[in-house]
Amino acid sequence: MTLRRIAARALTGTMDRMTPLTNLLTGWRWPVLALTASALILAAAHAFETFGGLAPCPLCLRQREVYWALIFMTATGLTIWRFVPKRRFLVALNVLIGLVFGVGVVVAAYHAGVEWQIFPPPTGCSAGGVNPLDVGDLSGGLNQPMKIAACNAAPFHFFGLSMAGWNVVISLMLAGASFAAAALTFRSFQAK
Repeated sequence: MTLRRIAARALTGTMDRMTPLTNLLTGWRWPVLALTASALILAAAHAFETFGGLAPCPLCLRQREVYWALIFMTATGLTIWRFVPKRRFLVALNVLIGLVFGVGVVVAAYHAGVEWQIFPPPTGCSAGGVNPLDVGDLSGGLNQPMKIAACNAAPFHFFGLSMAGWNVVISLMLAGASFAAAALTFRSFQAK
């Protein structure tokens, strides 16, 4: 297509104004992408734990809870939207997804702050052995102390950020995309 035709279509308003990014953020696509991103983040965290041998601390597990909550909330919302396809509901779902990612930003920022000794760690976040079953003489592994990773010691840093720091960055981007999706979904349905 020549530049002259593109300019003529833009002036007459016949040019499709949906870019690929806008297309991904409107309608039902963003909730599905947010659900998929959350599942991939959880899969990566479990892979670091299983294959990398990085035991999660209590704050790491708290960060995972945010993603689990988002997956269940989004799946429920998409199921309801399938039967009652209302614009307001989809906009509200995108806003809720953004708010949940915002909670993820706060939890991850607190964890990164604990790692950098900015904030004090919560109770139960120190490394060492804890015996949750102090029942005496049980055979096998029940009488062995359970290992809990320390919240204030990052196992590694990548480009200067720990896993909690990268979680802040990723959650912040996903929260912003969710609010943009809510605005674009609202505008796209409003224009019709």
